[in-house]
Formats: sequence, structure tokens, C-alpha cells
Amino acid sequence: MQQRLELPVMEETQMGMSIGLSLMGYVPVSIYPRMDFLLLGMNQLVNHLDKIATMSNGGYRPKVIIRTKVGSKVPLDAGLQHTQDYTEALQLMLTTVRVVRLTDPSQAISVYQEALVADVSTLVVEVW
Repeated sequence: MQQRLELPVMEETQMGMSIGLSLMGYVPVSIYPRMDFLLLGMNQLVNHLDKIATMSNGGYRPKVIIRTKVGSKVPLDAGLQHTQDYTEALQLMLTTVRVVRLTDPSQAISVYQEALVADVSTLVVEVW
């Protein structure tokens, strides 16, 4: 059964709900339209999703696919609050969540298929 849940703007709660759904056996795909918005969910991403498996000695292994995008600057510059790329910083902070920087749209299907079969959570950063 496929379902979609639309949420209001509440990024930290969105990530928390995704973790909870994952712990219930679902594989949620949590979408943050711009990487800048993902910053508001960083507590849940860095301190919870990334650490649960380690803190529980492998007892819990939540799996969430997180999709975000670095906002484009051309043909229209969305401004500083919508075009930042924090991929490198996230790669340094996350120890169990896989970070994939996707620069070629033709690879999107294979990247998301890999994320679906991976045994860990995956953050996909689309940059194009």
C-alpha cells in the first residue's frame, strides 16, 4: 500500500515522524524542497536518526530516505536562504546515514533504488 502524507512547514517534526514511521517498519521518503530547510530538522537527523542504531547496540535500525535539493541560482536566483549546499558538512557530521550527492538527473532512479535496498538511511542531495 502506498501513501503520501502532506505536512505543514514543521521540518523537525517531519524528520521525527519519519524516524517514528521507520521504527514501525515503514521506509519513509522525507522530502525537503531545499537543503536550507533541512537545517531545521538537523536535531532529529544528527542526534537521533544517525545515532539510534549505535545507542541501541543495533537493537533499532531506522531507515529513512531523505531527499533534498540545493536551490538553483540560474535562471532565477532564489537567494541565500534557498541556495546553500551543506553536503560536505553533513558528510562530516553523519556517521551512519549515507550521504549521496546527485549531480546528474539521469542517475536519480539508480540512486533511489540503491537507497531503498540499503540497510541504512540515505540522504540524497540533488544538485542540478
